[in-house]
Amino acid sequence: MRSPGDILLLSCYELGHQPFQLASLLTLLRQAGYAPVAVDTAVETLTDETISRACFVGISVPMHTALRLGEQIAQRVRSLNPDAHLCLYGLYASLNEDYLLQGTVDSAIGGEYEEPLLKLLAALENREPISIPGVSTRQQNSKPWIQRAPFVVPERASLPPLERYARLELNGEMRLAGYTETTRGCKHTCQHCPITPIYSGRFFAVPAEIVLADMRAQVKRGAQHITFGDPDFFNGPTHALRITRALHQELPDVTFDATIKIEHLLKHRHLLPELKDNGCAFIVSAVESLNDEVLQRLEKGHTSADVAEVFDLMEQVGIALRPSLMPFSPWETLESYIELLTFFEAHHLVEHIDPVHFSIRLLLPPGSALLAAPGTQSWLGVLDAAAYTYRWRHPDERMDDLHKQVAALVEKAQRVQADPIETFYSIKALALAASGQEMCVSCAMQSYGTRKVLPHLTETWFC
Repeated sequence: MRSPGDILLLSCYELGHQPFQLASLLTLLRQAGYAPVAVDTAVETLTDETISRACFVGISVPMHTALRLGEQIAQRVRSLNPDAHLCLYGLYASLNEDYLLQGTVDSAIGGEYEEPLLKLLAALENREPISIPGVSTRQQNSKPWIQRAPFVVPERASLPPLERYARLELNGEMRLAGYTETTRGCKHTCQHCPITPIYSGRFFAVPAEIVLADMRAQVKRGAQHITFGDPDFFNGPTHALRITRALHQELPDVTFDATIKIEHLLKHRHLLPELKDNGCAFIVSAVESLNDEVLQRLEKGHTSADVAEVFDLMEQVGIALRPSLMPFSPWETLESYIELLTFFEAHHLVEHIDPVHFSIRLLLPPGSALLAAPGTQSWLGVLDAAAYTYRWRHPDERMDDLHKQVAALVEKAQRVQADPIETFYSIKALALAASGQEMCVSCAMQSYGTRKVLPHLTETWFC
């Protein structure tokens, strides 16, 4: 296990960023005397020779799309190298471990995966039985390991260059974008979020000197922008401001973006001007819906009125707000979906959101907090383990039909790089048609008025 290539680490998808879950693990493994090889299959070719040489293959699966791609790679690994130990690690490994361990996978690790993974390697190397907290195998299940990880500066020198990843488009300029995290987990327990059943409201702050060293290293490799990938950058607002102040003081030309809850943007509104001064280009916020019943069911902590207020607030501060949505859930109605579209149109906010977000449908992985919510059985179907989600039907079948149409439209628009404004109005035309109304897409586009040019990353993300 100590020769170069004996340990193979694979990433499939990390939102168009250089894979953080490879970089942090590379440092720890090398400190422990291993010589891992890392491949980001999103931008690199994984050769048969690389697979065949490995004794241990770890595949990072921090999200649903990564797991879908990761399982395909796992099957290829197993066919080429049946003797290798195959481990999936990350958020979606724990959620789906019962299914994964029935097939090609030997072990699954969730939560703070670094320490359990190191102990797993030691057990394999010493040919010891695998009985490690945080590591699930076919012989035993283990709860996710939720203890503070040994934080280290991620090792990025052996990863693909930043030129291979998403860039920030800002005022007509393309900037290389880096990625880091200032916290792990999340103190909130939004009912649909996959973090909730794993971390149960716990989070850990990464030491500021670790975060700064990571950003510094990426800037040396050409980064002019940093994405803070925390589930909520304001889980620890003092920690977040300390880091952005230090970043701006040392590297004043570097911009950044972050994800912050609507309720935190309101609660900490006094911090937003400084965030802007420190280089914040835009903020992502999980709005999800403008239907207040949906927001209550999801325990989002905000209302539709709060969303409107935050858009006004961010406009005053001068930071673009880029919301993410999940508008297809059992509680969304056709009327509220149309109202959602009308809100973005009427407030001239269509440019703030990638069209794909109007197609996002609720996923219910095993362990989802929503499975125990009152009234769930009226719409919940069976677990489709191979798709990593429970099936569900909307009480109004028009919404299920509309979702299929919108998803197909968005996928085609993405493929041909269609005009986002045209895609938006085409979505609205589908929604209105579902309610028996008509609209002229070209007429609506002409009446929309002057388009905004907002800072954004060049890759549209899929969860």
